[in-house]
Amino acid sequence: MKWKRSERLVDMTHYLMEHPQQLIPLTFFADSYQSAKSSISEDLSIVKETFEDRGIGLLVTVPGAAGGVKYIPKVPDSAVVSIINELKLELGHSDRLLPGGYLFMTDLLGNPELMNRIGKVFASAFCDQKIDVIMTVATKGISIAHAIARHLNVPVVVVRRDNKVTEGSTVSINYVSGSSRRIQTMVLSKRSMKSGQRVLITDDFMKVGGTMNGMKNLIEEFDCTLVGCAVLVEAEHPDERLVSDYFSLVKLKEVNEKDRTIELTEGNYFSKGGNEE
Repeated sequence: MKWKRSERLVDMTHYLMEHPQQLIPLTFFADSYQSAKSSISEDLSIVKETFEDRGIGLLVTVPGAAGGVKYIPKVPDSAVVSIINELKLELGHSDRLLPGGYLFMTDLLGNPELMNRIGKVFASAFCDQKIDVIMTVATKGISIAHAIARHLNVPVVVVRRDNKVTEGSTVSINYVSGSSRRIQTMVLSKRSMKSGQRVLITDDFMKVGGTMNGMKNLIEEFDCTLVGCAVLVEAEHPDERLVSDYFSLVKLKEVNEKDRTIELTEGNYFSKGGNEE
């Protein structure tokens, strides 16, 4: 069956967006659509221009016999600002305030459309890094981890607080919780990661960074490398952070439990260099 150009463009675009960060040989498209490589190259030029004009992402061509084309999800600054403002508006409602200065975020973390956009934002910040796996702690950070992983096309590993028989052999560490200063435990299956992998860690909320620091120590136990940290909301805290190199979208500046007021500002995403071209 001979494909029309309009059909090729639709199917090619869909395939590229379903396989981000994956190098796809031009011969794959040529064989799939029974078209010459020159026609495929022209099609890809149209897709590339549209992606960049619409702020969908980048289409990178790698020359040579082993080359091909790769779709890199990218979010324009205006879209990042829009998401941050949306989060500030949603999180600023007084009925979200919980004891201890925490915010109720379960409904937002369960919103697939919002999580997909947030995942793409964080993926944009790390699109030029080699990342092999996304790590988070059960349970609140799982939806964010999967959203980021979707756009980086890498697996997710979930650190647990206790041992599960379904995890098989595990590695466990003790760490100090940043806010309560209590000794807690993290557990991860030995089969979850391989030595030498590059890891991005993420969580929904960070006060001092005890959980992040615990994951960092766990990564070292696996002889892997920490690439970076992605946090949805960080809290203003007078104590010294246990982690310093992280990206956040929103900062919780101050809460007044008596008046039930919440002050939120933009996180450090742009100041850390997120979305630099």
